[in-house]
Amino acid sequence: MTLLETIHELYRAMREGDDAAFTALCTDDLVWQQSAGFPGGSTWLGASSVIENVFRANARRWTDFAFTPEEFVEAEDRVMVLGHYSGTQPQTGKAMRAAVAHVYDFRAGKVCRFRMYADTQPMWAAMI
Repeated sequence: MTLLETIHELYRAMREGDDAAFTALCTDDLVWQQSAGFPGGSTWLGASSVIENVFRANARRWTDFAFTPEEFVEAEDRVMVLGHYSGTQPQTGKAMRAAVAHVYDFRAGKVCRFRMYADTQPMWAAMI
C-alpha cells in the first residue's frame, strides 16, 4: 500500500469507527499531537489512547463531527493533508467549519506520528 493509500484507508477507518483498521495502520508507539488550542487538545500515545481521547471525545463534543480532506501532499516518508473540520455543537446548536492541516510521519509503511494544526477559533465560537 502506498503512503497516500494508507492515509485514505486511515481516514476511512476514522469515519467508520473501524478501530481495528486504524490500529493496524499505526505503529505501536504512535504519537498523536493536536493543536494546544483545539478543544481537548493534547499529545496522545498509542492508537487506543487516540481512539478514546480524540475520536470518542470529538463524537461527544460535536454532532456530525467530520474532517473533509481537500489536498494531499506526499514528501518522502510524510503526507500532509489540508482540509477542514465541521460539526455542530449540541449544547449551543451552532455549526462550525475550521481550516486544518494534518501531517503524518511514517515508519515501515505505518503512521508513527500525527501533527494537527487548526484554526480553532471557529470551534470555540460554536461552543459559546
